[in-house]
Amino acid sequence: MPQRRVVTGRSQEPRQRFAEELRTLRAGSGTSLRALGERLGWDWSLFGKMEKGETLGSPEVVQALDQHYGTPGLLLALWELAAGDHTQFRERYRRYMALEAEAVSLWHFAVSVLPGLLQTPGCAREVLTAGGLKGKELEQQVEARVGRRELLEGEDAPPFRTILSEAVLRMPLRDVGEWRGQLEYLAEVAERPNVTMQVLPLSVGPHGLMNATVMFLRLADARTVAYTENGYRGDLVEENATVERLQRAYDAMRDLALSPAESRKFVLATLEEVLCDPST
Repeated sequence: MPQRRVVTGRSQEPRQRFAEELRTLRAGSGTSLRALGERLGWDWSLFGKMEKGETLGSPEVVQALDQHYGTPGLLLALWELAAGDHTQFRERYRRYMALEAEAVSLWHFAVSVLPGLLQTPGCAREVLTAGGLKGKELEQQVEARVGRRELLEGEDAPPFRTILSEAVLRMPLRDVGEWRGQLEYLAEVAERPNVTMQVLPLSVGPHGLMNATVMFLRLADARTVAYTENGYRGDLVEENATVERLQRAYDAMRDLALSPAESRKFVLATLEEVLCDPST
């Protein structure tokens, strides 16, 4: 049987192939990144990042490129393959972390676990251990997660709003002492001027975000992206229509949540229950 040959020298990895196609088409058209941005109405740096594989862009951008290059549906098909590639999950998270560091404001919803930005070392260790980490890798991840709290500290810290499902506060850590420390830290953080914390009571019933944790990042260019996460995977969402749907669900849920003042009292009441528990 003759050896199978690759028809082209192009990458077989979906994300790299998409970026390669973008570079090839632009080079063939003799158009600069700046000129491309001016013609299509997007910041030229976005196209540069897409051609480097740093971001996939949104379907709207890709459709505009398809029209510009006269490749109806080709780029969008490659974009869909790249967006659906499961091997990209870690890369998407790295992309999210880079965007988080640049965000001018953050909005968050926790469906079952406190956000990493608000976790104490003890909480981070229990949560990561439950996820299967151990040994050196566990300690590295705990250190990294705790280090992220610096994002919310200092005079230049961005505004951060978090809505915590009551379920988050009803699932204590195994170590009661660590749980007390976590609740105390949560109450302290809630008093910071750049942090707004609300609790969503279980009594509100089903809502639009009951199956996933979500973080919205408002960026300096006025774009908003979202990162959704469940127990098995996370997705960076940059497509405008999907982000808008998630934001509407978030706004509706925020209207049902306790006020910031009531929410802090809820946390303190939970802490009081732990302190008064005779079994501890």
